Amino acid sequence: MPEEGLLSQLKRFLVGRPIPSHLAHHERLSRVTGLAILSSDALSSVAYATEEVLRVLLLAGAGALALASPISFVIAAILAIVVFSYRQTIFAYPQGGGAFLVAKENLGELPALIAAASLLIDYILTVAVSIAAGVAAVTSALPNWHVNRVELALGLVFVLMVGNLRGTKESGRIFAVPTYFFIITTLTLVGVGAWRVAAGTVLPVTPVNPLPSPGASLTLFLLLTAFSNGCTAMTGIEAVSDGVPSFKPPEARNAAATMLAMAALAITMFLGITLLAHAYQIIPSQTETVVSQLARGVFGERGIAYYLMQASTTLILVLAANTAYADFPRLASILARHGYVPRQLANQGDRLAFSNGIVGLSLFAGILLVAFGGDTHSLIPLYMIGVFVSFTASQAGMVVRWRRLRPRGWRRQALVNGFGALVTGIVLIVVAVTKAHEGAWIILILIPFNVVLFRQTRRHYARVAEQLSLKNYVPPEPRRNTVLVPIGGLHRSVIEAVSYAKSLSPDVRAVYVGMDAAATEHLKEEWPRWEPDVRLVVLDSPYRSLMEPLLEYIDRIARGHPGDYITIVLPEFVPARWWHNVFHNQRALLIKGALLFRPNIVVTSVPFHLKH
Repeated sequence: MPEEGLLSQLKRFLVGRPIPSHLAHHERLSRVTGLAILSSDALSSVAYATEEVLRVLLLAGAGALALASPISFVIAAILAIVVFSYRQTIFAYPQGGGAFLVAKENLGELPALIAAASLLIDYILTVAVSIAAGVAAVTSALPNWHVNRVELALGLVFVLMVGNLRGTKESGRIFAVPTYFFIITTLTLVGVGAWRVAAGTVLPVTPVNPLPSPGASLTLFLLLTAFSNGCTAMTGIEAVSDGVPSFKPPEARNAAATMLAMAALAITMFLGITLLAHAYQIIPSQTETVVSQLARGVFGERGIAYYLMQASTTLILVLAANTAYADFPRLASILARHGYVPRQLANQGDRLAFSNGIVGLSLFAGILLVAFGGDTHSLIPLYMIGVFVSFTASQAGMVVRWRRLRPRGWRRQALVNGFGALVTGIVLIVVAVTKAHEGAWIILILIPFNVVLFRQTRRHYARVAEQLSLKNYVPPEPRRNTVLVPIGGLHRSVIEAVSYAKSLSPDVRAVYVGMDAAATEHLKEEWPRWEPDVRLVVLDSPYRSLMEPLLEYIDRIARGHPGDYITIVLPEFVPARWWHNVFHNQRALLIKGALLFRPNIVVTSVPFHLKH
């Protein structure tokens, strides 16, 4: 079976049958599936946000861990502010696009590109961090698997990629159950834990391999670092506003309701886990997550409820990456339509998903996981700068919009977005300052680097459009066409290629590079018998090179007839089996590659299909 058939069958097996464009509306999300796909990142971050706060506070000693609760209340309040700010964005921009379109329309190109670069980087990090955290949940329950975390992470990235290539609706079905499984188990954990606290039956959890407590001073910088770590609980909030068009009508209303439900669940679970971690005196461990320790304390040592909690945590953390799979390709397609990234990213695949964006996201996330050894705590410092850059740009853009349009009640709406921009701007500064020395400087470099790439891509497309424009264009006079047929001997494939060449121009020449005197003489004798009206050109090759004499001959013709066309017609075998290609040389491919970038030279192949 030909190679194309094998690849096509494999693609159909993994991705499914194509969906026609007129059925695109059937791929829209309901509130239930929308919460599963677009909120899994924000909901899953509660599984590690508390731990990131505790790990920093532990540097000042176990007594400082009590400060995690007030820090978490501040973070929850900021999360609520940002959600209400983005709710206004949803109704103002029901076409989606999030921070990029808001900033582009109201702040200008540069802020919009900064927001877009930040979001694209953040989506890549979302996949890497979520997958790494999910693998950490697995290795907490199964410590023997700790050494294989990179391989596990890459396998999970592949599963997510295939799931999303199958289309929005189908990925929603696949990922809805784990999301609601996590919500139920986490709320059960919080509820049972709160009941035990009220009943006075709480016993401190004994940590396994606890992190050392160096007893550092409890400084303002350390508190701000703990706060910035905890702000990971806010990642993914913007996803719903970016994906408004993917909801069923009325899109804006369904998206807004989904965002409010997401915020209520995220705040409840985050505060619940943090308060219970204090009640159970949880100390961060080197090999076990805080949620795992808390589940042991609430449900008992390694019982079925514990393993259900760990299973749901693993699933939601892995599937949290699905939020990025929903939004990265969509944002990339918007940028592609504006000419800032390659236009292939705007194309929808067979299943109405932006397949190129999905594959690219998987590739970049896989590189990050390998580079950082699949370690969540190494990736976290890179994570939040992009989030808060986009938060701030989006809310500042909304303030400008309200002042410009001045609809009814615009002052109240501008106040909400203005307060959101102020709060997220302050958090951005805190995160940048506290995380720079931990590796966040990489993101501070990558964002402007991506902005430069966006602008260079846009300039390239502008130059291409200018050169292709028909404005003031005068068509050239008909030009002469010299047709060359490179041959390696005399056989059916050559005769068919020459026959095709004669239909293109009266000036057809068969070109043979002679490297064997006897074979050359035999060809000269036989050629007039089969093609008496086609000139045979024999080129000497004293150094047994095929390409050099042929390219020199083409250059000589081009110099003698500048501006005219030269067409190269290549006789090319097509084997009956894909693996038969190893039995044939690839001279046609070499010639195509050598002539690809030469002006006024057209290369075409005449396939000769070999039978089995």
